[in-house]
Amino acid sequence: MPRSAALAREAAKLSAIARSGGDAAKEEPRPAVPDSGAAFAEFRELVAGAGAEIVAEVLQRRPRPDPATLVGKGKVEEIAAVAESAQATLILVDHDLTPTQLRNLERALPVRVVDRTQLILDIFARHARSREGQLQVELAQLEYMLPRLAGRGAAMSQLGGGIGTRGPGETQLETDRRKIQRKLLQLKRELEEVRRVRTQQRHRRAAVPVPTIALVGYTNAGKSTLFNRLTDAGVLASSRMFSTLDPKLRALVLPSRRKVLLSDTVGFISNLPHTLITSFRATLEEVEKAEVLLHVQDCSSPHREEQKGEVEKVLGELGALDKPILSVLNKIDLLPPAERLAYAADPISAAISAQTGEGIAHLLELMDRALTADPIVEDKFIVPQREGAVLAALDAGALILKREFSGDLVELAVAGPASLLARFSQYRAAKKGVKLKNGLKARTGRGGGSGATSHETGPV
Repeated sequence: MPRSAALAREAAKLSAIARSGGDAAKEEPRPAVPDSGAAFAEFRELVAGAGAEIVAEVLQRRPRPDPATLVGKGKVEEIAAVAESAQATLILVDHDLTPTQLRNLERALPVRVVDRTQLILDIFARHARSREGQLQVELAQLEYMLPRLAGRGAAMSQLGGGIGTRGPGETQLETDRRKIQRKLLQLKRELEEVRRVRTQQRHRRAAVPVPTIALVGYTNAGKSTLFNRLTDAGVLASSRMFSTLDPKLRALVLPSRRKVLLSDTVGFISNLPHTLITSFRATLEEVEKAEVLLHVQDCSSPHREEQKGEVEKVLGELGALDKPILSVLNKIDLLPPAERLAYAADPISAAISAQTGEGIAHLLELMDRALTADPIVEDKFIVPQREGAVLAALDAGALILKREFSGDLVELAVAGPASLLARFSQYRAAKKGVKLKNGLKARTGRGGGSGATSHETGPV
């Protein structure tokens, strides 16, 4: 097991948070940072997602981080005292630590220290089920570990000689670095093969024009619950952070009868390390290749705007902000009636409850309108009744607006995807008549026979 995963899987007993920022240095001292409560609550959820128990908390506000220990000498002594009195076995820091800061803290504190990135990586390792997800987690863990090997104890400075694996005088540190670098190269080759397979799969899907719609959003916004509501996929929907790691694709039929692929992706979080974005590029390629993005937001959260900004920042790094993005305001069932009405009145977003199903029909209509690659068009066809396969295909893939029977012919007015209707262009009705593939010419008006007529305004 990679060390970063093993550390966080011990029962954590203390969490120490150090928040910093340029604006804080200009402000007058205050007892607490305005958003420190929300940040602390989010960190608690991360700790719970790693299976840890918190017995003490230390909060610090300072104008800038200390380059040696992040929190300063005095705060380090305070944390050490709290850890000893609480009998802590692990200290979790809600901040990314440099190799130097991590090394100095572990020397000064009585127990191991785990920073924010390590904690997130552990949660990722717990939820990775596919081979692709496991490869990405291991790659991110090794990339995190490599610059932090120095100073991990006396074993790292021992000299040794050998034939083949260790050169004369090579240190344990150099040996471990070499092993990790070889493993990194191997993982990158395997992930490149995963990307190649995914690219082939996308090319095969592109042969049949089925667009992809991707769910994106802050972690715990309800993406998996919405995914289950739309597709009946039965994927895990948990209130814990990062419960969804491996991307999932399911087919979905929209009100226009268009078929699309819906993708559920990993949730984002504030201060998401760039290393994770790089390592999980193969997973996030589904976002890059999607035609439309559904940005799922928890409208019951008082920090919705901040969470929205964090998601858009990651989408910007992926180069996906220029795609059509549909805002999906989830969890309206948790709002007072007045707020629910205000959200429902917004014409450019969908106010829904993935839990109860409220607003789902409106969301599907907006998804239909947002797709532009295979637009919905209206057309008229004259099809012989013996062409049952053609009639069945139009019934299954398009909306039948009007149906008339004229002898052995069926005259249809349909609305459906342009790609579908183009397949049956030989049956398209002209103003004065249509030439059928058997060489006969039929009138577009009602002819002999029974002349039965069926007017339809919805799906058949």
